Amino acid sequence: MDLQIKGKTALVMGASAGLGKAIGRALVAEGVRVAICSRDSAKIQAAGREIGAEWAVACDLSRPGAPGELVRQVEQKLGSCDILVVNTGGPPKAVFPEVTTQQWQDGFQSLWMSAVDSIQAALPGMKQRRWGRILLVTSVAAREPMGGLTVSNGLRAGLLGLAKSLSVEVASAGVTVNCLLPGYTDTERLRDLQVPYDKISLSIPAGRVGKPEEFAALAAFLASEPAAYITGQAVACDGGWLKGV
Repeated sequence: MDLQIKGKTALVMGASAGLGKAIGRALVAEGVRVAICSRDSAKIQAAGREIGAEWAVACDLSRPGAPGELVRQVEQKLGSCDILVVNTGGPPKAVFPEVTTQQWQDGFQSLWMSAVDSIQAALPGMKQRRWGRILLVTSVAAREPMGGLTVSNGLRAGLLGLAKSLSVEVASAGVTVNCLLPGYTDTERLRDLQVPYDKISLSIPAGRVGKPEEFAALAAFLASEPAAYITGQAVACDGGWLKGV
């Protein structure tokens, strides 16, 4: 299937490993000129060389103003930012009584304001060109909270509301806004949380954890021209793990 995005430009955040890197790779394979970022300069440069990214740069997305400035740099370097993939690392694991005020503030800055700031910077150009794709990588925890991930559960759920509201405002300008909800996927994040693959696989109808490239295929499609009529959605890639509608 021709996704009709060859020559488009994209910024994929949090792309030195895991889901972000897989999305960057999938977009490069479709002929998209891709910029990627993460905090670790050495890792993002290595990832850029590996996947063939147009530009790889270190950026701390939790620093106020940094996401918007990054978008503007991408526009200057690549000429535009047609596809914006907002993807940030998950907050530390903790139950509600253990979460400090600082952790709430850090999580809000990282998960929420990185999305708001980067979208605000990318939207004017998208609306002017009357074409744009905004993808927010959240989690199935936004729909069905996971134990011990209090900050992530709360803030990621809010992003679904933000995306739905924004999608209504910009649909007539040819810009789509969708959330992608990864389930248990074989990434560094899952290993850092020490999730036992054999045990968790029993709760997944597909009988296994997902592969990053499977999630990336969904992202590439939602970033495509054929997906122009899909907006305001929260689409899970979870092997059937979510039980609700």
